[in-house]
Amino acid sequence: MPVDVFAADEQSDLAVDVGRWAVLVRSVLQAEGVRVDTEVSLLFVDEQTIADLNERFLGRQGPTDVLAFPIDDDPVPAGRSPDQGGTGPGGVSAEDDVPNLMGDVVICPAVAARNAVEHEATVDDELALLVVHGVLHLLGMDHEVDADAQRMERREQELLDRFHRRSG
Repeated sequence: MPVDVFAADEQSDLAVDVGRWAVLVRSVLQAEGVRVDTEVSLLFVDEQTIADLNERFLGRQGPTDVLAFPIDDDPVPAGRSPDQGGTGPGGVSAEDDVPNLMGDVVICPAVAARNAVEHEATVDDELALLVVHGVLHLLGMDHEVDADAQRMERREQELLDRFHRRSG
């Protein structure tokens, strides 16, 4: 039951150890009870790319630090397309091991670096927070309501303490 993380660094503003952050994604998903084959994409992009995504998908101007794009699609039904009649190529049968395509987390290290200064944190701490925050969004958590925001923030800190800070 592996968790596959496809991580890529598509920016040149800040050196990023994609392997390290992919391990954090796996750790968070396992801690949150993900027990099926799961695929997640983790992308580090420049400010223009994240600004374009932010405007296109959220209608917001300018760059942001992290975006999460959960995939809620069900597996393709078995059968021939377009009539779905009987088994045939192109369909997915119930017996196939279809990985759960969880979604994409997109992070902008340049914005993270500015946030780190503002939050009096290290860039590593800020990137770790953004990775965990993005994965929790993929798992359905959000922060639109104060109670949800508090619950999400508590869980972020627990996961960071366990997998990033490793104090004590």
